[in-house]
Amino acid sequence: MKVFARASRLLGAAVVAGAVFLSPLAASAADAVTVFAAASLKDVLGEIAADWKAETGGEVTLSFAGSSALAKQIGEGAPADLFISADLKWMDYVEKAGLLAEGTRVNLLGNRIVLIAPSDSTVSLSIGKDFPLASTLGDGHLAMANTDAVPAGVYGKAALENLGVWDSVKDRVAQAENVRAALLLVSRAEAPLGIVYETDAKADPKVKVIDRFPEGSHPAIVYPAAVLKDAENADAAAFLSYLQSPKAYDRFTAAGFTVLAKTN
Repeated sequence: MKVFARASRLLGAAVVAGAVFLSPLAASAADAVTVFAAASLKDVLGEIAADWKAETGGEVTLSFAGSSALAKQIGEGAPADLFISADLKWMDYVEKAGLLAEGTRVNLLGNRIVLIAPSDSTVSLSIGKDFPLASTLGDGHLAMANTDAVPAGVYGKAALENLGVWDSVKDRVAQAENVRAALLLVSRAEAPLGIVYETDAKADPKVKVIDRFPEGSHPAIVYPAAVLKDAENADAAAFLSYLQSPKAYDRFTAAGFTVLAKTN
């Protein structure tokens, strides 16, 4: 009973933490480009939006959540000008619904997933086939984004399955609404280990990377971006182009992303 109670508390914290990213960073403005973006982009897109404003005077309203939640909101008519997903599946979902502006979709970024622990953890673990993840967890839980819908969780589950350890930990996963909520569980030491993007780990000094997951253990991590068909702001396409500019390239690479699309 004690273990299940702890799991319930962890899940509760994940839900609360995840809700934060469903709100815009700034109040919506009629002349702002509204961007729906994967939670893992929170810090770097804030920096790029500030650069854009300084250079053009243009405003950007940023809303962050799991890609699955954002895609479904767009499908239900939520007003957005630009969508950046953390995987191809949820961009495909929006495209198949006929909601993308033709010819604007681009594969923007790449990333990696890592195993993390609180910064003061003494855990030492090498990720590989049948690695002892379950025993390393002890009585704790593994923090992950939702493994059925959120890209970071889907990638993580795929890696654990390919490495032969998913069955040993699947009942001990504290699932969060998005990857930043999973990061927060580890950052607060409410979970001893977690799986997040490498860029998330880099953004939080209260966690450390234990090891990277082999790239071949999960599908390639690709962040596609596209202007939405019903975009109300004419600057949406210009902002998407700015995301491929040299200055944005520097921001993305400094944050740990791999840039897949850029302009000179």
